Amino acid sequence: MSGRILLVDDDVELVELLRDYLEREGFVVDAAHNGDAGVSAALSLRHDIVVLDMMMPGMSGIDALAQIRSRSSIPVIMLTARGDDADRIQGLERGADDYVPKPCSPRELAARIRAILKRTGPTAISGVTIVVGTLTVFPHQRRAERAGVPLDLTSTEFSLLEILARNAGIPVSKADLSQEALGRPLTRFDRSIDVHVSSIRHKLGSLSDGRSCIQTVIRRGYQLIVE
Repeated sequence: MSGRILLVDDDVELVELLRDYLEREGFVVDAAHNGDAGVSAALSLRHDIVVLDMMMPGMSGIDALAQIRSRSSIPVIMLTARGDDADRIQGLERGADDYVPKPCSPRELAARIRAILKRTGPTAISGVTIVVGTLTVFPHQRRAERAGVPLDLTSTEFSLLEILARNAGIPVSKADLSQEALGRPLTRFDRSIDVHVSSIRHKLGSLSDGRSCIQTVIRRGYQLIVE
């Protein structure tokens, strides 16, 4: 699987190392070394995915992500400081699709990129429209709406919502959600799924009786409620 990647990081040496590896893996790689240039390139519609460093001088990665998300749903992987859960959660809450801790393994980054492109690229498998109460999910277009109102979802949020909708009324474990939506096993202390589900809940709004559309089922995972 190939694709065009935008690397945004002020560490020129790291960018060249990642570029060399990713190009050998068949990707086309462009680079930007500051937030302003990264935002401009990310909004150019020339790339399939953005790899964005959290910590950069000038415009930070978080600010760059906010500007990108205000105008584009392009998938974004954040590069975060290893062990800094606050940075990871902040990135996910602002709309990042996934994160990779630094110093990062080029092999792991390539795997994360492939997992996202597999579900968002032109070869992604189309599916039958899913209707759950007032929620309608269009897998072939990777979009969803509730009561006719489009939902502004990131790529990962859509993938999670699609999985929950296909299993409406049945709890889906966080381990299964991580494997299917993120393309990687759930690890201890990893809160990515929780943060993404929290964001989806907010965007879906409440049921007519005031309950959340997505319920937490203790020790079993998350369940989309059938209205």
